[in-house]
Amino acid sequence: MTTIIAVANQKGGVGKTTTTANVGASLARLGQRVLLVDLDPQGNLTAAFGLDQKVETTIAQALLDRDCPLPILQAENGENGHGLSIEVVPASIPLASAESALVSKLGRELRLRDQLFSVADRYNFILIDTPPSLGLLTINALVAASRVIIPTEARFFSLQGLQMLEESIAEVLYLNPSLKILGILLSKYDRRLREERAVAGFVRQRWGDLVFDAEVGTNSKILEAGSAGSSVFRYGGAEKAAAAYLELAREVIRRV
Repeated sequence: MTTIIAVANQKGGVGKTTTTANVGASLARLGQRVLLVDLDPQGNLTAAFGLDQKVETTIAQALLDRDCPLPILQAENGENGHGLSIEVVPASIPLASAESALVSKLGRELRLRDQLFSVADRYNFILIDTPPSLGLLTINALVAASRVIIPTEARFFSLQGLQMLEESIAEVLYLNPSLKILGILLSKYDRRLREERAVAGFVRQRWGDLVFDAEVGTNSKILEAGSAGSSVFRYGGAEKAAAAYLELAREVIRRV
């Protein structure tokens, strides 16, 4: 059975793309068949796997034209290039125009769901990276998914985005009544800072078991790996980050 997970938060800069990329890589290393979907016009997930120079067709065409199959590219995953593989549906800047064009399309909120259902039986997990807004692209992701991972920074101004997404999920239940929050992830968490420890404590008290036990601490190697077109498993010095994402991936499997 395939589990489709949207990685979403209406606030930018909370680690959605790095979460999608590295949880996906971790799941693949744990023996799962994984598809990652880049639904952000910035195409950062595509670039994180070094695929931005290989893109000819993107998800934009597949959303606008039901007869256009999802473009799926293979990306290596593993240390020194020796490991399992994951697959990526790429995105690029024209996806922003496609979102505007979708407004006039019949079944506009269901386009991604229908495309993913056509390939879902090939995978154990499909993870969708979403843009930092509640536009039509994010709604497509929430309608297609059965679960949501919400990355959030442990900072007071990040709590508003978390609460707004909860309200948005409640609205999307009209179209997708099976949608549930899989977990809230404390991302970029710096335990050295008193404010972040206080916010993390509040988040765990407020949302309880919805918060993942696993946490991803602040780590420059995570950003460096993404900029180098690599997961943390193939980037030197990122062993601590890799261990954190593996722990998170194991928790994802348990919760599913």
